[in-house]
Amino acid sequence: MRKVIALMLVFGIAHFTGAFDLMAQDPTAGGESGGFQMLKEKFIEGDWKFMSFVLVCLILGLAFCIERIITLNIATANTDKLLSSIDDQLKSGNINGAMEVAKSTPGPTAAILYEGLRSAGKGPEAVEKAIVSYGSVQMGLLEKGLVWISLFIAIAPMLGFMGTVIGMIQAFDTIEQVGDISPAVVAGGIKVALLTTVFGLIVAIILQIFYNYIVSKIDGIVNKMEDASISLVDIMSSNNVFK
Repeated sequence: MRKVIALMLVFGIAHFTGAFDLMAQDPTAGGESGGFQMLKEKFIEGDWKFMSFVLVCLILGLAFCIERIITLNIATANTDKLLSSIDDQLKSGNINGAMEVAKSTPGPTAAILYEGLRSAGKGPEAVEKAIVSYGSVQMGLLEKGLVWISLFIAIAPMLGFMGTVIGMIQAFDTIEQVGDISPAVVAGGIKVALLTTVFGLIVAIILQIFYNYIVSKIDGIVNKMEDASISLVDIMSSNNVFK
């Protein structure tokens, strides 16, 4: 995870910094599409040295989002197929085989089923207790990193608003120095203020979309875990595992 974040951070900053230097020399250079080139131009106009902090929030936030999405996709198992395989093993009285099936299947659902099967000899209450206890552990693993994504969602617009305040201060400083309140004098500071706010909000919106997708993905996995846990107890009871 740390390597992914570091690579994305270095690549993102290097790409944008190199692009900014190129545009400073020749605004028409680069060959990018008009939309992306305009985005970079506005980024520079909003004081890119300050707005780089917003860019860092975006890169780090996306790194955590990508890591979570990949992990959750790997954790999504075919629950029906898994339960069917466990049922087949238990019908033949091979509880060790059922445990091996659960152990060899990746994902939190298989992990809690494995813990339940391990406690089969202690009765149904012990199985349910093991499933509930280990389910809490798996929930914590599924939600790992979400707090950082939430942090970047909150920080990005705050940095944008800070840029707004700084831009307004610059505008009033210019008015004080020039002694004139004409639009041409204050336009630069106000432009910086508005651009930083816009970019901060854009970053927050992007990360919020990913965050909601990840949360919905986790909710789906948790529902499958709960359904599979109930089904496991029923399967064990129907196969006379509890004696």
